[in-house]
Parts: sequence; C-alpha cells; structure tokens
Amino acid sequence: MKSRLYNKYITEVLPALKAKRGYTNVHQIPHLEKIVVNMGVSASLEKVAVEDAAKDLAQITGRKAAISKSRKSVANFKLRENQPIGCRVTLRRDAMYEFFDRLVAAALPRIRDFRGLSPRKFDGRGNYSFGVAEQSIFPEIEMDKIKRTQGMDITIVTSATTDSEALDFLKLMGFPFAEK
Repeated sequence: MKSRLYNKYITEVLPALKAKRGYTNVHQIPHLEKIVVNMGVSASLEKVAVEDAAKDLAQITGRKAAISKSRKSVANFKLRENQPIGCRVTLRRDAMYEFFDRLVAAALPRIRDFRGLSPRKFDGRGNYSFGVAEQSIFPEIEMDKIKRTQGMDITIVTSATTDSEALDFLKLMGFPFAEK
C-alpha cells in the first residue's frame, strides 16, 4: 500500500501542477527523487558519538545509516584519515514519502517558535536543503535516552529544473514555507 503523501501527489499535485505550469508531458512534472539526511559529528568527540548518531538516525529514518569517514588528515582539526566523522541515510520511493510525511506533519511543527522554513534555500537546480538543530523534534526519539543533542542536514532532491518549479511543487505537497 502506498503512503498517504504519494496518493496525494498522484490525485492532487500532478493535476494542479499540470494545469498551473501547462506541462504537455507527464514526465515534465516535478517529483521527489530522494531525501538525504546527514549528521556530522565533531571528530574531537569520543568514538561512540558517531555510533550514537547513527543509531538515532536509523531510528528516525527506519534505515541503517552509512558511516562517513574523512578522506585526508587535517592537523588543525585534529582529524586523521579514515576517521569516522558523520553518518547519512538516502531515502527513496516509499520510505522517502513516509519520512517526508512525518517530517512535515509531526517533526517540523515541534520546533520551538516555528513559523515555516525559508523559501530561499534552494540550490538553483530545484533541490532544497535545510538544517535541524536537534534530533529531539522527531517523535521516534525518546528524550530520556539522548546522550547529546545532535543536529542534522536534510536535502530534498526533486526533478524540477528551476527553483520556482520546485517551490510550487513543495508547496502543493504541503511543505511549510514561511510567508513574506
């Protein structure tokens, strides 16, 4: 069974975008390609910090996190080659729509004084990236079991070719953008 948000995309968003933008082909209409969730961890922290971050990320996304390692040594940052420095998860298809739905409906409204995300964080190619200050906004995380607060970066990759197309698409999908 497909997620609630995917059904909304098929029944509401596709016809609305086709009418608004005048697309002639169904394949021109923007869609979600993937969502990448990344947690960077300071190299100066103890070794279990990366493992804790990976465990939290796996709990949030429902997928096992891949550990990112440094490519080269940098003495000023006390960083050695192949030292674990973060973790990431790439979500596609059903897991992506489920995560997007939980992000929009449950997690983002739990941010203190939340008035929407800035519509100026597009990269010029229709992809939207933003940061979350702490992992405790997700309902899957138990507050008692958090050892340290950890932020994360979330990138929503769309098939839109311009930022204005992606903005229209994400607004129709229910993404909370701040109004001017």
